[in-house]
Amino acid sequence: MTAMTQESHAEVLAPAGCYASLQAAIDAGADAVYFGLAQLNMRARSRRSFHLVDLPDIMERCEAGGIRGYLTLNTLLYDHDIKLCYKLLEAAAKNGVNAVIASDMACIMKARELGLEVHLSTQLSVSNYESFKFYAQFCDRIVLARELNLSMIRKLREQVLADDLRGPSGRVVEIEAFAHGALCVAVSGRCGMSLFTDNASANRGACVQNCRKEYIVKDPETGKELKVDNNFVMSPNDISTIEFLDQVLQAGVHTLKLEGRGRSPEYVKLVTRAYCRAVDAVHKGTYSEEFVSKLLSDLERVYNRGLSDGYYLGREQGWSGSHGSKSTHQKTLKGQITHYYSKLGVAEVRATSDVKVGDEFLIIGETTGVVEGTVEELYLDAGKVEEAKAQEIFSVKVSNKVRKNDKFFTMEPAAAVAN
Repeated sequence: MTAMTQESHAEVLAPAGCYASLQAAIDAGADAVYFGLAQLNMRARSRRSFHLVDLPDIMERCEAGGIRGYLTLNTLLYDHDIKLCYKLLEAAAKNGVNAVIASDMACIMKARELGLEVHLSTQLSVSNYESFKFYAQFCDRIVLARELNLSMIRKLREQVLADDLRGPSGRVVEIEAFAHGALCVAVSGRCGMSLFTDNASANRGACVQNCRKEYIVKDPETGKELKVDNNFVMSPNDISTIEFLDQVLQAGVHTLKLEGRGRSPEYVKLVTRAYCRAVDAVHKGTYSEEFVSKLLSDLERVYNRGLSDGYYLGREQGWSGSHGSKSTHQKTLKGQITHYYSKLGVAEVRATSDVKVGDEFLIIGETTGVVEGTVEELYLDAGKVEEAKAQEIFSVKVSNKVRKNDKFFTMEPAAAVAN
């Protein structure tokens, strides 16, 4: 593991699917966030989703947090979508969105007409230099196909520098790649299975995730059935580059995209923080196996389907092997904030189930983001206690400001929650 020698500090691009995740990304040190709006959003079915009316507030929060905000508009567009697409682009230009992530040429050309910077989506599967060079006339950054390995990325970047290939802004065209998160079995995520089975297009943000399920194979002649569940054969492990991030940066990747607009605010905070720390360590020359081991342990605490190299190292991809998350910890709702005493740095919480000294906790809210901590002391009106019961109101020290109605969760080992 060696020190980074690239010409600039890598950008960590975090997902923002809701206000709590947006604030979590800011607090964790993200350089930029990406988000979708309305139904033209690759996470349109997610319970975490922004709408057009949220755009001014999103960009105000980005500006206040000193980060960039990118609007994702990379869904498949039909003729009847163009009017809404243009409306979103006009709103993006009006509200100072820093760039639009797009794949459809109608969207790309309109964005350019409005003076918006364009980042080309992975949906176009750019996987060679000739394609990269063609699209460079329209955009300042290209999110490469997920199927490339690091050697391919390095050679492509060398050609970009040799040709001094520049986008509309005048900058050398940047390379963005997925660093962490879900990997789809389809080519760069372009899957038709959900559309075929449920009339719900994955390319329009409506994937029902058929690939993540168990299936039964039946012999029509004998009636014998076999459950295909040993490997969840269409459900790959999540990508994790934390163990070879130095190589990713040395290959010429400018922006590390963290997948997860549909995932929880604590996922966004922990993953973003881990990659920000890793990037800093690479640049400072302190990136080591021991350092990475701690970050990897942190990443395993939140939602994941098992972690693998993806395609980057040219090794066999892993399969999730079981349904759902393999996270080592799970959060459980334990209460709601009723008051915050700013001078004392103390939160008052109405418990919905038992909370005890030593519990790890998360407090999550739209403005608060994610506040982490450990219950070191608990107080009821009667005084100091070791445990608060359901419906009791207790006080606990917190590290940052929280707000009334924020949710109070504890983090426990996943096995303990299951039992």
